[in-house]
Amino acid sequence: MKLILSDTNLSLPEFISQESDIKYIDLSKLKITNCVGCFGCWTKTPGKCVIRDDAVKVYPYIAKSDSVIYVSNIKYGTYDTVMKTMLERAIPVQQAFIRLLDGETHHVQRDVALKKAVIIAYGDMSDDEKKLFSSLVERNAKNMNFESFEIIFTKASDLNDIVNSEVAKWEK
Repeated sequence: MKLILSDTNLSLPEFISQESDIKYIDLSKLKITNCVGCFGCWTKTPGKCVIRDDAVKVYPYIAKSDSVIYVSNIKYGTYDTVMKTMLERAIPVQQAFIRLLDGETHHVQRDVALKKAVIIAYGDMSDDEKKLFSSLVERNAKNMNFESFEIIFTKASDLNDIVNSEVAKWEK
C-alpha cells in the first residue's frame, strides 16, 4: 500500500481512487486532537488510541504503507501543526518496549511495514530551517520505520507538480 499524507488539499491524478493501491489523506479536512500523553495506546487499549477522533482512521494506513509521501508546510524548522499532531498521534503503531537499533534505543514497531519515504517540505524556509528539518527527519526515520527517505524542499506554488511527479514514480 502507498500513502500520501498531506496537510493541504492537493490536485492528484485521476487514477488515485478508492479502489487504488494509493491512499490519499488530506489532514486539513480531519478532526485530529493533540496527544495527551496518557500512554493508553500502550496500556489500556494496546495499539489503539483512547481518543476517538479521525486520527484512529489514519495511523493504521501509516502502519500498513510501504511507500509514503508526507507533504507538510514547514514552520520554524519542523512540520506544521496538523502534520506534527498526526505524527504524534501515530504512537499506537509502536509498542512501549525498547529495542537496540544501530546502537540506539528505539521503540519496537507494532506490525509496521518498512517504508520508502518522500517528505515534501514546502513554504518559505531559511537555510537554517531546512537544516533543522533535515536533522529532525533523519532522527525520526528509525522510529517511523523508514528504510530510506528523501526530503524535497519546494515553494507552495510548485507543490502540486512536485507531488504529482513523485506519485508518477510509483506508477513506473
